[in-house]
Amino acid sequence: MAAETRSGAKAAPKPGTKAARREKAKQLREEEHQRQLRTRRRVIALVAAAVIAVTAVLYFVFRQSEQSPAPGYDVGSPGIGQSAPGFTLASSAGDTQSLAAYKGKTVLLYFQEGLTCQPCWDQIKDLEKSAAQVKAAGIDQVLSVTTDQAGLVERKVADEKLTTPVLSDPDLKVSKEYNANKYGMMGDSRDGHSFILVGPDGKILWRADYGGAPKYTMYVTVDKLLADLKAGRQA
Repeated sequence: MAAETRSGAKAAPKPGTKAARREKAKQLREEEHQRQLRTRRRVIALVAAAVIAVTAVLYFVFRQSEQSPAPGYDVGSPGIGQSAPGFTLASSAGDTQSLAAYKGKTVLLYFQEGLTCQPCWDQIKDLEKSAAQVKAAGIDQVLSVTTDQAGLVERKVADEKLTTPVLSDPDLKVSKEYNANKYGMMGDSRDGHSFILVGPDGKILWRADYGGAPKYTMYVTVDKLLADLKAGRQA
C-alpha cells in the first residue's frame, strides 16, 4: 500500500513500482474515458445542431408556403373535358371509397404529399372550416388522396380530427393515372398539391397542379383556391 503523509493523504507511489504502474494505468484509463465523453458530447451537439438547422429550414419553407400568395399553377393530364379515371381505394374511415359512388355529384379530388407535409393537412382543415364557401362553389364532396399506408392515414386523420375522407394509394396506381405525382418536391415518389374537379358525369371540369417546381407550393388559401376554380371554369 502507498505510504501516507502526516496529513493523512496518500503519498505518490515510488516510480517504477507496481503501485506506480497501476496508478499510471488508472490515470490513462480515466483520461481515455474523459476523451470519449468529450467526443460523444461533441457528436451529440453536432447532431442536435444539424436537426435544429434542418427543422428551421423546413419550418421556414412551410411558413413561406402558408403565408405567401400562391403562384400560378400547372394543368396536367387528364385535364378539362377528359374522363376522370375511376378508382377504389382504402379510406381513413376504415372502409373503401370509389369515385363511381359519387356519380351525379361534383367531387373535388385533392392529391397531396401526405404525412411528411403538415401544410397539406392544414389545407384539409381549412377546407372543412370553409365548408359553406366550398358548397357555394358547387362542390358536393372533397376526397383527398395520398400515397401513405391506410393505417397511418387513418391515425393521422384521427389525430387532426378531420372528417374529409383521405384515401390511401401506396402503389401510386391512381396517382399515376392522374399524373398527380409529377408535381411535388419528392420527385415522382409522392403526390404534390393537385386539385381536380370532377363533374356529375365523371368529366373533369377544372384542374390545378400547384405543387410543381420551382415554388413547390404545399398550401393554397381557400379564397384563392375557389377563385382559381371559378376563373378556370369560366375560361
